[in-house]
Amino acid sequence: MGRRPEVFVRQVSMAEGQRLQRITRTAKDPVKLRRAIVVLMSAQGQPAPDIAHLLKVTEDYVRDVIHAFNERGFDALDP
Repeated sequence: MGRRPEVFVRQVSMAEGQRLQRITRTAKDPVKLRRAIVVLMSAQGQPAPDIAHLLKVTEDYVRDVIHAFNERGFDALDP
């Protein structure tokens, strides 16, 4: 089985990036915080396997969060 194709979050605007950074500083819910970190790291060009390793989650989790954000935007961060 070969490597899975890389998946990245869609292009994030400056305002969206700032909003994501604000969420990572102020989120009370650990799920929302983790999802925001995944999206922010992906927007910065980090591949899913690296994000998964750093956050100690599965690659599938990272990919699911990225796909959800691409489809639903910030609503995807809410648990």
